[in-house]
Amino acid sequence: MPDSKPKFRRESPEQRRVQLIEATLRVIARKGVSAATVREISAEAGVAFSLIRHHFNTKEDLMYAAYAYHMRKMAQASLAAATDMGRPLKDRIRQCIRDTLSPPVTDGAALQVWAGFIQMVPHDARMKQIHMETYLGFRDALEPLIIEAQAAQKQPAEPALVEQKAIACNAVLDGLWLEGSMLPDMLPTEQLIAVAEFAIFAILGPIDLD
Repeated sequence: MPDSKPKFRRESPEQRRVQLIEATLRVIARKGVSAATVREISAEAGVAFSLIRHHFNTKEDLMYAAYAYHMRKMAQASLAAATDMGRPLKDRIRQCIRDTLSPPVTDGAALQVWAGFIQMVPHDARMKQIHMETYLGFRDALEPLIIEAQAAQKQPAEPALVEQKAIACNAVLDGLWLEGSMLPDMLPTEQLIAVAEFAIFAILGPIDLD
C-alpha cells in the first residue's frame, strides 16, 4: 500500500522569512498596520508566534522587511519589461506603463498595504530610509529608458536632464497609480494607461511611436 502521509519538506530560513513577510502583508491589507500583532501574523502564517522571534529580532524588524519586500515586489512587477532588450524602446515603455497601472499592482490590497506603511515614513527613520531606497531604485530603473529616448532623438543624455525626466515620469506613474487604485470605477485601467502614455511621451520627447 502506498504511503499516504504528506512528505515532510524542510524549508530554508529565507523561505520561512518570506512566508512570514507575506502573512504580515495579508494581515495589513485586511486589517491595517495596528492590527498586525505578532499573534495575528503567526495565526495567519499558521506557525507558533515564537517562530517570528526566531527569524526577526523584533516586530519592527518584521515590519521593515515587509515594507521593503512589498515595495520591491511592486517595482519589479512595474518594470519587468524595461530590460527586455529584444523589444523596441517604445514597446518597453508602454509595457512598463501598462504593468504599473494594471492589477495586481493597482488593486485594493496593494493600496491598503502601502497606505498602512506610508503613514509611518515621516516618523520612523528606518521606514524613511527604505522608502527613499525604493523610490531611488524605481527612478534608477527608469533612467536607462530615458537615456535611450534621448539617443533616439540624437540628443545628449545630460545627467541633470535625465534625472529631471525620471522624477517627472515617476511622479506621473505614482499619481495615476494612487488615484486608479482608490477610484477604479471612475478611472478604469485603459484610461489610466492612455493618460500615462500621453504624459510620459510628452516628457520624453518624440520617439517613433507608430
